Amino acid sequence: MDEPQIYARLTDIFQDVFDEESIRLTPGLSAKDVEGWDSLTHIRLILTIEKAFKIKFSTSEIGKLEDVGDLVALIEARA
Repeated sequence: MDEPQIYARLTDIFQDVFDEESIRLTPGLSAKDVEGWDSLTHIRLILTIEKAFKIKFSTSEIGKLEDVGDLVALIEARA
């Protein structure tokens, strides 16, 4: 799976989890940029991503994520 495919899939997931159709993902997008992205929503987001991509992240991998670019790189490395 290449980067544009990952971004397309993640965009659908983000729009669903945050119930916001206007979310557009960029590599620098982070929790501070999205209204409602709190710790509980973060857990729901990660679980939804793991299920959609059929991968499992470790706690340390999740802790190192700073923005969407980091998330895409991690998914790309696993896919």
